[in-house]
Order: sequence, then C-alpha cells, then structure tokens
Amino acid sequence: MDFSRFTTISFDCYGTLIEWEAGILPVLRTVLANHGQRVSDGEILELYGEFEADAEGGPYQRYREVLQSVVRAFADRFHFQASLAEIHSLHESVSAWPPFPDTVDALRELQKRYKLVVISNIDDDLFAETRKHLGVEFDGVITAEQARSYKPSLNNFQMALRTLALSPDRLLHVGQSIYHDVVPARSLGISTVWVNRKSARPGIGAVRASEGRPDLQVPDLASLVATVMKPEQDESVGER
Repeated sequence: MDFSRFTTISFDCYGTLIEWEAGILPVLRTVLANHGQRVSDGEILELYGEFEADAEGGPYQRYREVLQSVVRAFADRFHFQASLAEIHSLHESVSAWPPFPDTVDALRELQKRYKLVVISNIDDDLFAETRKHLGVEFDGVITAEQARSYKPSLNNFQMALRTLALSPDRLLHVGQSIYHDVVPARSLGISTVWVNRKSARPGIGAVRASEGRPDLQVPDLASLVATVMKPEQDESVGER
C-alpha cells in the first residue's frame, strides 16, 4: 500500500483505540452472575455483537439507549428481570473504558504525518469522556449522534468525507470490525486497515461476524505505526 497518498487516517474508537472488552465483559459478567447465569466470555461477546447490531439497525436511538437495550436483551435471553441499575450499568461504564496500551503512543506518532479523525458509533457526550484518555487532539470527530445512523451505514463515512472535504483515495480508515468498518469503507473506495486485536472471541470480538477483505491487516496499532512510518517514506508524505 502506498501510504504517501493519504493525508488523513480515520479510526474506529471502541475496540480499536479503546479496550472495550475490558469494559463490556466485567459489567455483563456481573449482571449475569447477579441472576445465577454463568456464560463464557466468548459467548457474551457473540451475543453482545448481535444484540448491539440489532439495536443499531432500527430507528436511530442514542448509543446509551443501544447499550441499555443490550442489557435488556441479555435479560430476555436468559429469562431474568434486570434492575434499572443493571440496565444503566453498561453505558455508565463507558467513561472508564481504557485505551489499549499502544493507543496513545501510536496516535502521537501518526499525528506527526497525518491528520487524525475518529468515526465512531457513540454519543457526543460519551466520546467527550473517552477523548480524555486518548492523549491527542483530533482533526475531526464523526459520531453516530451527529450522523443519526450507525456504522455499517455508509452515511457515517459519507458524512466524514464531506466534513473533511476529502476524496476517498486520500483517507485511510482503521478499525477492528470487518462488519462496521472494513466492508462499508471499502465500498466507498476508502482503503482500510483491519486491527485484528487479541480477543476472547478471536478474529471477531464484540461485533457481528462478517466477510470482508481489508487492504492491510495488523495485530495492533504499534504494528500499524511500524508499517506506516517507515524511514524510507519520510520524504514521500506531504505536510499535514
């Protein structure tokens, strides 16, 4: 891949920059255990991916409401009545979800050469809390709340291109989800990097399974930096 043609790198946030399994799993394990349910982490992530996608696929609702619906769906699946505190527990935990250990250093390094943007299925106020953990100022943030739709809707990516005044060939999109990120971005002519991070559900994580082929696959953001920021490319990428 010729990285010199890109001026901007966009990122999915949760699962790519933020270690959301470290937030999702403890909350849902606790809710399930409160009602005598023992469920493997892999099954929790598989169900989360399906329940989240179902909630995002209907009429637009805020992400906090998506997460509340996920907890309700777990309660329905395992035949218990979730308390109001349990229903709110998942979205209330988002502000504490940590970045991956390589995230901040990778963003700071990539920002030396590229504009950095977030395209995320999130509410504005929830991302405002997450942003405090990421250590950089982004050149743009496109949320589901702004777009009034959720990836894999093309609308989110089209809004990003319009907002940034970019042609698809100048944008590189980086995400953990084939379903939410790789498939829709590539359909618009945007080059993609799949960050296939370690997961309790290998190769998929907490998202709906999907078939798609990224332009590049890396195991983490440190590997992306090592690939993108090769010394021989120092003179080939224009100024930000």
